[in-house]
Amino acid sequence: MVLPVLAISVGGYSDYSPLLLGLTLGAYGLVQAILQIPFGLLSDRIGRRPVIIGGLLLFILGSIVCALAETMQGLVLGRALQGSGAIASTLMAMVTDLTSEENRSKAMAMIGGSIGFSFILAMVLGPLISLNYGLSGVFWTTAILGVLGILIVWLLVPNRVQVQHNRETLTDVKQIVRLLKQTKLLRLNYGIFALHLALIAAFVAIPTILSEELGVEGQNLWWVYLLLLGGGFVIMLPGMILAEKYNRHKLIFLASVGVMTGVTLMLSFYRGSVVTPLLLLIFFTAFNLLEASLPSWMSKSCPVGNRGTAMGIYSTSQFLGAFFGGLLGGWSLQTLGMNGLFVVISLVLAIWWCVCLGMESPRPLKTLVLVVGGSGHADFTKIVSNIAGVKDILLLEGERLAYVQVDQRQVDMSSLQPYLNR
Repeated sequence: MVLPVLAISVGGYSDYSPLLLGLTLGAYGLVQAILQIPFGLLSDRIGRRPVIIGGLLLFILGSIVCALAETMQGLVLGRALQGSGAIASTLMAMVTDLTSEENRSKAMAMIGGSIGFSFILAMVLGPLISLNYGLSGVFWTTAILGVLGILIVWLLVPNRVQVQHNRETLTDVKQIVRLLKQTKLLRLNYGIFALHLALIAAFVAIPTILSEELGVEGQNLWWVYLLLLGGGFVIMLPGMILAEKYNRHKLIFLASVGVMTGVTLMLSFYRGSVVTPLLLLIFFTAFNLLEASLPSWMSKSCPVGNRGTAMGIYSTSQFLGAFFGGLLGGWSLQTLGMNGLFVVISLVLAIWWCVCLGMESPRPLKTLVLVVGGSGHADFTKIVSNIAGVKDILLLEGERLAYVQVDQRQVDMSSLQPYLNR
C-alpha cells in the first residue's frame, strides 16, 4: 500500500530528498534480508508460532512509528522496524510442517495466489486510503492488519504440541556456503534480487510520472493501478499456461526479462500520454509472470533436504533487491534524473537477461520420505539409487528415514512402494 503513494506524499517533509525517499522504500527490505535466516533458525528451536507472532508485533510497532512520523528520517526508522518482522520463511516452514506431501503443492499454490491478489489489492487500497486519511492512514491500516494477523495465527492456525519439523524446512548454516556455490541457485537468487530491485527503483518514479506527467489526480490513482496491475495479471496467465503445458519455461522467462529491459529503456528516453501507460502495463505483465515463476523454479531446483536453507537465501536475496532498489533508485533520481533512473534499471535487467541464458528449465521433481528398513543405509542407497527416476537421496543420521528426490515423469513408483513412509 505504501509503494503507489509514498513518492507523492512526502514532498512536503522538511528533510525530503530523493535519496531519503529511496531509503524509506528500501529500509524495510534491508532489515528483512538480515533477519530472514536468523528468524528461520530461531523458529526451528522455539517453534513457528512464537516467531510469527513476535514478528507481527515488531511490524505493528514499525507501522505506528511510521504513522506518527513527521520527518523522512522517522519514516526510515519506522520502515526498518516494520522490516524486522521478517517471518516470510518461517510462515512457509509452518505450512510445510502442517501439510502432507500430497497437499503441499496445493497449499503453496494457494499462498502464491493470495500474495499476488494482495499485491493488486494493496495497489488499489493504498491510493484510496491515502486520499481520505493521508499517508499516516496507510500505516495505521497496516498496524490493524498486523493485529488481525496475530488473531488469525492465535485462533485459527493449528497448534500442535509436538510438531515433527519436516527436514526440508529446517535452516542449516552449514549448508549456506555450499548452496551459494551452486550456479543454478545463484542465477535464481540473482533473478529475484534484480526483479525486486527493478520494482522498488521504478516506484521511486512511477507515482510522480502518473501524477505530474500524465496528470492523474489523487482520486483516480486507484483505478489506474487496478488497470495496470490487474490487466498485467490477466495478460500474463496465457504465458504461465504455455510455459507449464509445453515446458517452455526458459523461453517465456527470457522473453519476460527481455521485455522488462526494453520497457525500462524506452521509458528512459520517451514517455507520453499513450505510450507511458502501455509501457507500464507491459512492465507489470512481465513482472507478474516472473514473480509467479521464480519461487516455483527455485523450489524445484533445491537439493534434497536443503529446501529450508535454500529458500532462506532466496528470501534474503529478494529483500536485498528491495533495499538496493530503493537506494539505487533514490540516488539515480537525485543524481541522474528520471531518465537516468530508468537507464540504470534497464542495465540491471540486461545483466539478468545474460545470466538467464545459462539456465535450464526446471524438472518436475518431488521429494518423498522413505523408510530405510532393516537392510541398513548402504543397501537401501544401493537399491533405491538404481530405481528409475530417483535423482538424489538424503539419509538422516540416527533415523530410519530418507528424503528421496524423484523426477515425476520418470519415477517407478511401484518399486518405491515398499519404502513409502506411512
